[in-house]
Amino acid sequence: MQNKSKELETAILAALEAGKVLEKYFETEILKDFKEDKSIVTLADKESEEIIKKIIFGAFPEHSILGEETGMNGERGKESEYVWHVDPVDGTRNFANGIPLFAVSIALERKGEIIVGVVYNPATHSLFYAEKGSGAYLNDNKIFVSKDNTDHAIVTVSPGKERHIILELYHDLPKVVRSVRNLGATALELAYVARGGLEANIQLGRNVSYDFAAGVFLVQEAGGKITNLDGSSWKFPENHLIASNGVFHDMLVDEVQRQIKKLMPSA
Repeated sequence: MQNKSKELETAILAALEAGKVLEKYFETEILKDFKEDKSIVTLADKESEEIIKKIIFGAFPEHSILGEETGMNGERGKESEYVWHVDPVDGTRNFANGIPLFAVSIALERKGEIIVGVVYNPATHSLFYAEKGSGAYLNDNKIFVSKDNTDHAIVTVSPGKERHIILELYHDLPKVVRSVRNLGATALELAYVARGGLEANIQLGRNVSYDFAAGVFLVQEAGGKITNLDGSSWKFPENHLIASNGVFHDMLVDEVQRQIKKLMPSA
């Protein structure tokens, strides 16, 4: 993409520099800690986020950052209309176990709308980025969602609190699509939907805005479709959603709703 905004250039720089940290620690005996929710955090998560914050605040000291490791913070001590949603290691469990499915995820929100998104996987040097109204790109090549129907479709399901619904989707969706998977890296899964490597991602509510903000934006800019689980209009930062290439989106909505009504009749 030519004529990138300062905001996009900053996000790309931050992602690439954070990616160097992840490359340094990947496939090493990195120390792991466990949070209260039993999720993993590593030294790389913390170091990566600090570098991202330094670069963003260096360019935009008046902005705020919502980071996975440090929460909401702003240089001036108050929230800005610009908020950066930062996941320093999307797919930390993969990363910590030497599985090359992880990424740095950075998105910029302005008044409730994402305007910039970057997802970078340093293991494959795959840089996905998008800017509002300018399309989505992978390593400077424009990308689009696939046109595949259910016969060839690969769908990923991101975990939620309702484990029984997830299990039913893994059991029933393969009857109508080619494959159902969970890659363990939400932003990266959404980036793959944007470039046509996957056909859809279903999110059942466990993820936080920094997990999916950049990825959902990539899907939108690549021509995909995003709705709530019931097919209604989706609005950021709602974390129950279906992101797809749009070809068989209604079928996914129907299947998710069928499982919800079967397993949670009062919902």
